[in-house]
Amino acid sequence: MAVLSGKWKLKIYKMLRSNDALRFHEIKTEIGAISDKTLTAQLKEMEEDNLLTRTVYPKVPPRVEYNLTPLGKKLNNVLFALDQWGRAYVYEMRGGILPELD
Repeated sequence: MAVLSGKWKLKIYKMLRSNDALRFHEIKTEIGAISDKTLTAQLKEMEEDNLLTRTVYPKVPPRVEYNLTPLGKKLNNVLFALDQWGRAYVYEMRGGILPELD
């Protein structure tokens, strides 16, 4: 759980899971209310935890892309299982009423 702690990491993960590669600006635009400093810190932590790779292309201006690592992609199975458990929990706690799907 510590690997995904932080307000933005799950949102970043979800974006990268749905795309082959994203640039910093694309991530920031999609998330919206996040500072450059915070996004940079979250991406750096995720890179240090081997969830994503940061590729710098030698251009002017430099182009940087972020991708999930194979280990990062495996996290999707864990999150899917957690989502399924959460939906079953809500179902039982609501007395058999299905939770809304996103």
